[in-house]
Amino acid sequence: MINAFFIAGTDTDVGKTVASKAILQAMNAEGKRTIGYKPVAAGSEKTEEGVRNSDARHLHSVSTVEVTYEDVNPYPLLLPASPHIASKAEGINIEFSLISDKLEQHKQKADVVLVEGAGGWRVPVNDTDSFSSWVKEEKLPVVLVVGIKLGCLSHAILTAESIIADGLDIVGWVANRVNPGIENYAEVIKCLETRIPAPKMGEIPYTPNPKRKNLGKYIDLSPLKK
Repeated sequence: MINAFFIAGTDTDVGKTVASKAILQAMNAEGKRTIGYKPVAAGSEKTEEGVRNSDARHLHSVSTVEVTYEDVNPYPLLLPASPHIASKAEGINIEFSLISDKLEQHKQKADVVLVEGAGGWRVPVNDTDSFSSWVKEEKLPVVLVVGIKLGCLSHAILTAESIIADGLDIVGWVANRVNPGIENYAEVIKCLETRIPAPKMGEIPYTPNPKRKNLGKYIDLSPLKK
């Protein structure tokens, strides 16, 4: 049984954390033991507890299996930039082996582990590798998050094509309405339903402060159960 999925976004700021939290909330409602995992997170801040990232904290707060923050986010980076830029500036070497070890630990403890990516599909983590390289190594099924806004159609189609070209399965996709004023919303969704070769798992409406809301009701988990 597959118990780990990768949450990929068409770009940064499209709602990967919003969608991840909504999926975890839907799973929690079914009584699943869950862990939200954010291996690499840029734009973190120094706190009394150490370096912390707000997105990773949201995933940590909704996980039903007790794990430490460091297990949820082993690489919190301060600079709000691409991971390869932030890690180099901070003298941090992002090691896939550590990320894989943490994932394996989580898979042993939880019914489902949701791994949230950073940025878009090809975001670099060092001078030679992208985050997608690690996803390919782990052969994780992918859930694609599309931020519904102007330009999202090309980004979504290109990202889906790239994931499939990498030999990975897109098991579902989530529409996250990041722009309440977007025109032709229904037509955009219809196009995505036609062009993304995977079932739509839900549409998250535009909501102020969405990371603080329970959005699980908008998610259909059935594509992850096949």
